[in-house]
Amino acid sequence: MGLLSFIKGAGEKIFGASEAQAATADDLKKEVEKHGFSTEGLDIQVDGDKVTVKGNAATTEDAEKIALALGNTIGVAAVESEIAVETPSEEARFYTVQKGDTLWKVAEEQYGAGKGAKYTEIFEANKPLLSHPDKIYPGQVLRIPALV
Repeated sequence: MGLLSFIKGAGEKIFGASEAQAATADDLKKEVEKHGFSTEGLDIQVDGDKVTVKGNAATTEDAEKIALALGNTIGVAAVESEIAVETPSEEARFYTVQKGDTLWKVAEEQYGAGKGAKYTEIFEANKPLLSHPDKIYPGQVLRIPALV
């Protein structure tokens, strides 16, 4: 998956993090676990505002969601994902939420005019990182899956 960029002033506020620097590796592991993902075998390293994560994940989707859980936190500007995937699949695209966006608007922009109702695909692709379709914020990075 490689390097993902984030807005380091946007995201979940984790103890010890600031806009200048990400939280500690242990606190970031807790953030990943909070979303229901195992951190067993994950190696998370923090260097200022860049986080590198290595290890294994069952699916491409899980690997992407782990990277998003790390990156959508205050103080993280980039996540270098070196997660090996046991069952690879097509990688999703990523979208950074802008002021005034809704999932409907994002779906229209990403999938084409008249496809706003496909916002549910985006919502489902970002669970459990999203708890409700109306709870997105500027600077947040979302997975945009291919339509099937």
